[in-house]
Amino acid sequence: MGHAPFYVPDINPEQHKLMIHGMVDRPLILSMADLKRLPSVTRVHYLECNGNKPMPAYKTVQRASGLTSCSEWTGVPLSLLLKQAGVHNGANWIIAEGTEDNKGTMSLPMAKAMADMLVAYGQNGEPVRPQNGFPLRLLVPAYEGLCNVKWLRRIKVVDEFYMTYNEMDRYTSVHPKTVKPIPFEQGPKSVITFPSGEQQLPERGHYQITGLAWSGGGSIRKVEVSTDGGKTWKGAEIQSAIHRIAHTRFGIDWNWDGEECVLMSRCTDDLGQVQPTAAEFARYFNWTADYLFAHPGTLTGHNNYILPWKVGRDGKVQNGLV
Repeated sequence: MGHAPFYVPDINPEQHKLMIHGMVDRPLILSMADLKRLPSVTRVHYLECNGNKPMPAYKTVQRASGLTSCSEWTGVPLSLLLKQAGVHNGANWIIAEGTEDNKGTMSLPMAKAMADMLVAYGQNGEPVRPQNGFPLRLLVPAYEGLCNVKWLRRIKVVDEFYMTYNEMDRYTSVHPKTVKPIPFEQGPKSVITFPSGEQQLPERGHYQITGLAWSGGGSIRKVEVSTDGGKTWKGAEIQSAIHRIAHTRFGIDWNWDGEECVLMSRCTDDLGQVQPTAAEFARYFNWTADYLFAHPGTLTGHNNYILPWKVGRDGKVQNGLV
């Protein structure tokens, strides 16, 4: 999960280096062996591509929300490396660069780099795989997948936001002269995976509604499920370990009476943010850089609105968006 390369670089880990330079006292050039000698941390985090978007035409949960994954990541906190390098006052941004043809460059806030970014070399107890960024990738918890630069080779410390390769299309088409960075943090999101689009309930009776919830705002505090299109809500059971900024499984018992109904789920995170309906999202969320810059706390998730599932009298499940 992350930006899409033109190819997967063939990198010899024994020759790979990470350079940290720019507005620092002591530029660093680190080998993989150097990095692995430093104190490491292991954390569970999800990644989600901004391409995830519920749409009426998307028939399955995989098509609407399948561009996400959750892994156990191991690596060195970027804050440790930046402190070793000695960041200058006024250095408020970093530019991360990969090894592929387009370099996969991204401008990211220094505050986020110091908070929880990880220079990761391990995934689920083994080396990060080539298509996921081997031997080194940047993990930026809570930010859209594009920010998690693969095949990481360089971090430049700078004093302002720069329009890099991956920022060009999102900014130049909106504000070519007055570029302002958007907050990347993703808001609370949940999806029902059963029953969901193109599945078939064989008969009326007892079922368990199950799904996944996650948020860039921290842990999932609660998940609620509605079986009547949002008129009433009931609390679901959390069915997995709860980690910050990670997928969380939920479930709730349901007795289907054989009548047509609409299933919905919504989640609430540590910040008290509640997953919006499609109507709420459209009403309050405006896709302009100026609005997002001025309202960083307003529905920060990208396309995180509720995807309803309509169950017909024949038991067939379809996308319920209008």
